[in-house]
Amino acid sequence: MAARPTLLLLQYDGGSFAGWQRQPSARTVQGVVEDILARLLERRTPVIGSGRTDAGVHATGQAAAAMVPEHWQLPDLVRAMNALLPSDVWVAAARRMVPGFNPRRDALERTYCYRIGTDGTGRSPFRSRHEWVLPAGLDVACLAASASALKGEHAFRALSAKGPQQDHCRCRIHEALWLAREDAPGLEFWITANRFLRHMVRFLVGTMVDIARGRRPAADLPKLLREADNRDASPPAPPHGLFLVGVRYPARLFAAAP
Repeated sequence: MAARPTLLLLQYDGGSFAGWQRQPSARTVQGVVEDILARLLERRTPVIGSGRTDAGVHATGQAAAAMVPEHWQLPDLVRAMNALLPSDVWVAAARRMVPGFNPRRDALERTYCYRIGTDGTGRSPFRSRHEWVLPAGLDVACLAASASALKGEHAFRALSAKGPQQDHCRCRIHEALWLAREDAPGLEFWITANRFLRHMVRFLVGTMVDIARGRRPAADLPKLLREADNRDASPPAPPHGLFLVGVRYPARLFAAAP
């Protein structure tokens, strides 16, 4: 039975997951989605994500791909998956892709958002799982200047977790900015790049927040972009404030047929 690459747009609350990547003894997003597809398609079906979100990190726009038999109509696939998936994972949409599509390799850019709350109600159980609660008084101008310094291509060895990925540490930042939140008192850090290293956004936020709180000089951030390791970086921001919000692909990779 012929199968075609199918892009799944996933949303999930990462609080109860040990990250994206399947693990033998832990609950992961990839593992849950693959198990559901195996039930529906009656065969093991690998699911490849655009990237590996860490334990506790959320997504409103994770892109993942699986080979789905052609006889499945995509609206039926989405309905069937959502009927079986747990409440903390949801398929927002599905699209057929051209042969050979790879959601990780073919991505043009990815966008993350980190949310910070600066009021007392941020500790409400309806907010605290999805934002980093900090005291008011962050220097917004300082945050904006720090974000502006990130644009362009840089090495991020000193602003990511140690590991083999740091051998290929250069990332091109297309956009980086801090915005006032519209839903609650606080701030959001938005960043778009061609690729990200492990824990990179969290290291960036942790360092920028320390600068904005007067705990380290603003000149430290450009300096860290030249350092060979992360020993002088601030601790990374906690994972629960981070969201993968979108992945962009070339239009030519979307199949014309539904």
